[in-house]
Amino acid sequence: MQVYLVGGAVRDKLLGYPFHERDWVVVGATPEAMLEQGFTPVGKDFPVFLHPHSKEEYALARTERKTAPGYTGFSFYASPEVSLEDDLIRRDLTINAIAEDEHGTLCDPFNGAQDIRDKKLRHVSDAFSEDPVRILRTARFAARYHHLGFTVAENTNALMSDMVTNGEVDHLVAERVWKEMSRALDERHPEVFFQVLRQCGALAKILPELEQLFGVPQPAKHHPEIDTGVHTLLVLQQAVQLSDATCVRFAALVHDLGKGATNPEQWPRHINHEQQGLPLIKALCKRLAVPNDCRDLALLAAQFHTHVHRAFELRPNTILKLIKQTDALRRPERFTQLLLACEADSRGRTGFENCHYPQPQYLQRALELCQAVDVKALVERGLQGAELGAAIDAARLAQLETLKRQTDNGEEHQA
Repeated sequence: MQVYLVGGAVRDKLLGYPFHERDWVVVGATPEAMLEQGFTPVGKDFPVFLHPHSKEEYALARTERKTAPGYTGFSFYASPEVSLEDDLIRRDLTINAIAEDEHGTLCDPFNGAQDIRDKKLRHVSDAFSEDPVRILRTARFAARYHHLGFTVAENTNALMSDMVTNGEVDHLVAERVWKEMSRALDERHPEVFFQVLRQCGALAKILPELEQLFGVPQPAKHHPEIDTGVHTLLVLQQAVQLSDATCVRFAALVHDLGKGATNPEQWPRHINHEQQGLPLIKALCKRLAVPNDCRDLALLAAQFHTHVHRAFELRPNTILKLIKQTDALRRPERFTQLLLACEADSRGRTGFENCHYPQPQYLQRALELCQAVDVKALVERGLQGAELGAAIDAARLAQLETLKRQTDNGEEHQA
């Protein structure tokens, strides 16, 4: 029995990139032998075991055979006769098909180390085309290692394009799409994930609402980049600079989906795109089983980003309405995230990346003033029901009117 370190740990060691998990493959062993040594079985489809002490995963070397469309359509075969190379050839990318033995010696039959040096994401074999999740994984690795200079190899991009044409992408399961997409959103260059998917044609299949934005013009005065799709990815880049939260980055990604529904006769204007985007976001989130926190923030960003941009133009009663509609009094943390998504939207325009955006500070102060109203004192006056609600609103509105008067209205604020 021989044990090898495989996959991401070997890859990231060669890259000098941090890693936290280690996976192992065992050659020449049986399930019975693993159990005798105290390993705990966890695999349902193929033999995977947890180490009795480290709890790391040890998988028996295996081969696989395509039996049906999609990523679940495989049968697996594990036995002591399966070699290390047999196991490695079933992996997706050459950089993930490198093994290391107990002495630190590499087994690299598909030249993954060279592709690491060349900064190429390349498929191991044509078996790559049997699993559509590999398109998502390749796009995610492109996002993860973009800052190191990695790009997708031309022949791999061509193979992914063929997979899209052949309909293999149509069999992707929603949960897997969101899993890879959310992990990509957490990388430092998530926009690359969507660029890679678009380059091979997969974006139109997986996220048609996002694909629809490319080629849709916006007014050059406010959007020198013109193209709405380009703007969207610029906004996502800015969101990365402002927040580590997946929901903020997702909200930035989908905030302008309504512009894809604008009648071309109205271009480059996008009247009521805020409302038009809401059903598109709801459908996308339902289709991909997007978590509620991401969905809810995305809907708020789509509906209210123009309000936030125009904060200094809004009347105090409109600001109070905004605070109520966004449930900011009960969910102040989410309100802060909304403001971050809106700031990313403002900065996600060519030439506006470093422009001052004071709206969040203004609206945060407005929320603080509303929170400061002494509701208890109003209750002690005997007010209740609708009368109490009206008194609370009147007190908050008075605070907002004072804030409005104290604000320097001579300063220009880009809507």
